[in-house]
Amino acid sequence: MFLTNRFIFYLVAATGVLALTHFWSWFLIIGIICLCITTLLFLYDLTSLYKRDAEIKCWRSCDERFSNGDENTICINLLSEYSKPVKVKIIDEIPVEFQERNFLLQTELLPNTPKQIQYTLTPKRRGEYVFNDLHVYVTSKLHLLERRFSFKESSKVKVFPSFSIIHNMELLSISNKMRECGIKSVRRIGHGKEFEQIKEYVRGDDYRTINWKATARKHGLMCNLYCDEQSQQIYNIIDKGRGMQHAFHNMTLLDYSINAALALSYVTLEHNDNAGLITFEKSIDSHVPASKVPKQMAKIMEVLYREDTSFIQSDYSTLYEYCNRKINKRSLMVIYTTFDSMISMERQLPYLRKLSVKHVVLVVFFKDKELDELIAKTPATKLEYFEHVTAEKFDFEKKLIVNSLQRHGIYSILTEPERLTINVINKYLEMKARQMI
Repeated sequence: MFLTNRFIFYLVAATGVLALTHFWSWFLIIGIICLCITTLLFLYDLTSLYKRDAEIKCWRSCDERFSNGDENTICINLLSEYSKPVKVKIIDEIPVEFQERNFLLQTELLPNTPKQIQYTLTPKRRGEYVFNDLHVYVTSKLHLLERRFSFKESSKVKVFPSFSIIHNMELLSISNKMRECGIKSVRRIGHGKEFEQIKEYVRGDDYRTINWKATARKHGLMCNLYCDEQSQQIYNIIDKGRGMQHAFHNMTLLDYSINAALALSYVTLEHNDNAGLITFEKSIDSHVPASKVPKQMAKIMEVLYREDTSFIQSDYSTLYEYCNRKINKRSLMVIYTTFDSMISMERQLPYLRKLSVKHVVLVVFFKDKELDELIAKTPATKLEYFEHVTAEKFDFEKKLIVNSLQRHGIYSILTEPERLTINVINKYLEMKARQMI
């Protein structure tokens, strides 16, 4: 049982009236009356709250897996066995990672009528999160008392790399609305090179595809049908080095890269290509060979969920040696990394050039949106001028990095972290359509 501020106010007021009897004796009767009324109201509220069989039932329901960086819905289910409507406050002991110290939900419950309250949480890192107990505070009719009901609802949820975009793409692909999530359709150049079947020639078919040997056997025009090349190897290579610990909107670049790698793997498998994964730091930490078996997505997701790092300096020479030894087939290697300056890029450029000899290399690195806002802002003071010039220098270096990679035959994407997934998927579809892989 808890006393409310209203009850304390009434009690202090009645006590104050009694205190006035020190100066005027006739206040004694008024003070006693006020104190009796307060006591009666207190007893009335007490009996209404603690009636026999007056209970509150409450339980939490949510998914066993949360999507990192996305809103996840948690449901609080309530049932009141009071004979009259009551107002309740719900305190859910959410995981400490969210640092929500004033979490409170309020609602009104009707007798024997189930009610569900929903709220959302957005995790910013992968791992295991623990929900603790639920506490429901029932307020009396006169708001003088509160009764607490506690429920042991401890549970654990696992926060996986963002899989919500995969579900969205599944729904949009069914309705042919992929553009709604930013995925562009790219005009194809020429036609595919992979033979699919021989069919009868119909008006409008390319006459250059006529198969004369099949035509002679069938005594009718037959032509070859080609399709896009399939079973190409697409590797997501994630650099877990020092620079990837920078955070944007409370989520590290590493987690942004992991989310994008998962989404690209899904799109790769949807296009009948082989999806693979490599993560590295000082050494190679994980390697999922490129494949399109039915359980490939689950395997990649499980590996990405367990990825951890100490954010030390990455070793690209180890990456080159490992890829040269383990990956023999020509592949598209999407490397998620970060280059803060030309010096940091030139340090790794020799190994990227060696990789590009046997494979198609696409380097994905990040730009700071805050720098763009600082550049767009007109400086007014000396300090702002200094910050403006410094921001322009960093932005210019990023563009120099893109040009330098392009000169050495290495493709690149310079993107904001929040646009990473869409930009990577669009680049893959463009390279696929233009037969760059």
